[in-house]
Amino acid sequence: MTLLTDLQDGILIITINRAEKMNALNKDVITDLGNALDECLSNPEVKSVIITGSGEKAFVAGADISEFTELDGKGGAALGQRGQDLVFSKIENAHKPIIAAVNGFALGGGCELAMSCHFRIASENAKFGQPEVNLGLIPGYGGTQRLTQLIGKGKAMELILTGDMIGAEEAKNLGLVNHVFPIGSLLDEAKKILTKINGKAPLAVAKSIALVNQAAKCDPNGFANEVTAFGECFDTADKAEGVAAFLEKRKAAFQGK
Repeated sequence: MTLLTDLQDGILIITINRAEKMNALNKDVITDLGNALDECLSNPEVKSVIITGSGEKAFVAGADISEFTELDGKGGAALGQRGQDLVFSKIENAHKPIIAAVNGFALGGGCELAMSCHFRIASENAKFGQPEVNLGLIPGYGGTQRLTQLIGKGKAMELILTGDMIGAEEAKNLGLVNHVFPIGSLLDEAKKILTKINGKAPLAVAKSIALVNQAAKCDPNGFANEVTAFGECFDTADKAEGVAAFLEKRKAAFQGK
């Protein structure tokens, strides 16, 4: 199996299970990830998702380079588009929170997979990089765009042009990851964060994800869309429950309605 899945208390853990290949992304992993995402986004029992890699060496050390040897320009473009459609864009635009728990190397497609998630936490041994220039290639799963959005043009340009790796603490300082934890506690810390988020109003969470994504892309309609979505929240049962719970000094019981 290329993936392992475990649903606990509304949190689905998706583990890429190719430790012997440093969890490299091949066609099967992309297909299986796409299917797993479809399932979790349609399953009401899943409130949020963690994506991680098996073992302690790698989150995803890159794409499976052996699949590149026979590809021409049209095939390469199709490969990139397939990954974006099945996995990367689907994660970014998901209405449920999806975070990356980066345990080790996140290089090339692995860094891009982590960046497509709504945010990232990392183990102390994590390493990030986009080394595609060493293969005569460029990032093909959104790396040039998302890395620039996350850490700014200058540093993104340097990392992509040099192919250099950075460690977890530098990644945190740059804003690429939110938190760094010992590898033994990484998943538990991810669960703590998502447990907190899972207690919030699901419709408000989904709208917030969409609007922050728009802001990251400098959408000129972002402010107007926020006003519209803000108004829509007032028509929800969750808003009525949230306000009532606040005034009654009790914990809100949101239903996602």
